[in-house]
Amino acid sequence: MEPKLFSSHHLVKSEDVNHHGTLYAGRSAEWFVEAGYIAAASLTDTDHTVCMEIHGMKFTHPVHCGEVIRVDSKVVFTGRSRLISFVRISSGEKVVVEGFVTLIHVDLDGKSQPHGIEINPVTEEDKDLYQKAKEL
Repeated sequence: MEPKLFSSHHLVKSEDVNHHGTLYAGRSAEWFVEAGYIAAASLTDTDHTVCMEIHGMKFTHPVHCGEVIRVDSKVVFTGRSRLISFVRISSGEKVVVEGFVTLIHVDLDGKSQPHGIEINPVTEEDKDLYQKAKEL
């Protein structure tokens, strides 16, 4: 299956910023993982999906209170039980942060289980993201 893009938006409010008045990394990590999870949940049962790791979440620009950010995500790689989502957060035309979230398909006891999903990248960007995610 081809990667499917999911998008959401957030208004950065006063409770989302740190003492410098910029987006708090903890809040953005919450939105980052949530977006990766939503992309994975579109392919598998949410009762059996858990986050394992965040990869490469590095800010390139600050985000200030009052800005509206866009959060894009899509599953770009799958393994036996892994689903790896690529997440990009942007403000206007600026990419603020991007990286990957690894989620695992588990049974009711929390042990990894095969999900039977296969991602087939079509676009050049998706092929590049597939390769990067495969190397994680």
